Amino acid sequence: MRYFKKEENGRIVCLLCRHYCRLKEGQTGLCGVNRNDGGALKNLVYGHPSALNVDPVEKKPLYHFLPGSATLSFGTVGCNFQCPFCQNWQISQTARVDEGVRVLPRQMVSLALAHRCGALAYTYNEPTVFYPYARDVGHLAKEKGLKNIFVTNGFESAEVLEDMAGWVDGANVDLKSWDEGYYKRRLKGGLEAVKESLRRMVAAGIWVEVTTLLIEGVNDDEKSLEEMADFIAGELGRHVPWHLSAFHPDYKMTDRPATALATLQKAEEIAKKAGLYYVYLGNVPVSAHTDCPGCGKRVIERRGFRVETNRLADGCCPHCGRKIEGVWS
Repeated sequence: MRYFKKEENGRIVCLLCRHYCRLKEGQTGLCGVNRNDGGALKNLVYGHPSALNVDPVEKKPLYHFLPGSATLSFGTVGCNFQCPFCQNWQISQTARVDEGVRVLPRQMVSLALAHRCGALAYTYNEPTVFYPYARDVGHLAKEKGLKNIFVTNGFESAEVLEDMAGWVDGANVDLKSWDEGYYKRRLKGGLEAVKESLRRMVAAGIWVEVTTLLIEGVNDDEKSLEEMADFIAGELGRHVPWHLSAFHPDYKMTDRPATALATLQKAEEIAKKAGLYYVYLGNVPVSAHTDCPGCGKRVIERRGFRVETNRLADGCCPHCGRKIEGVWS
């Protein structure tokens, strides 16, 4: 895809995210890592990961995508949001690129194969800001039979969303709040844009799971949770898993308490009342199992990020035969 379009007087418009930054020669976008360089967009973090690990896919979190498998997970620096609760702020909220670290796309795919990973995950910071790098890695990964996972805030441009459908297999999308004002004022994003991204990813056949980091007094009011749950169930599908995760004090929000388990359990009740089949609690000491929506029998047992038992038979419940939605192979 084309990552920018030209305007008059040497300006370009970055086409990576919904900010659509208009950049003069030498100017860098809001993300800090995409610059107008001679009338073209230069991705300053291309080939320069700031974090690289082999993770269980459950850590993304994705619970209905190759359960029990490993992912080669990497990110760079930079972000197009400014979340005050970011847990990876040391890399997301800086634009300092360590050019001494260099891993080119073929090398990244070779690492994934060497570590017997089933997928590569573009994560830790917002992958949209390093989309040119991620895309090149992802296309090579597909050639080798590997899958690709986006862990994203959902603020991709329409152009990137269209392009993602050709190579991204799964995504975990943050739905951070149900308040457009909060998104724009505090996060520097937009709720309606995220909702549209979710709709488009599901329509494109990308496997989607949604995560909401619940912060008491910020985004945990009952009405907002009900409307979030209704949106997921009604517009995305009752089969879309919703991960409700506990906040812990970090970055610019160290004055707030960690989210209580009872707060997550209240949200879980609301989600199930809305008809969602799969609701999981995260960042708390409880196990997140998968039960069949048809007969109620347990089909996947987990302890933390480890799958202890997977009873699925060709993606179906072994007890009643109901297909359990997900990507199982």
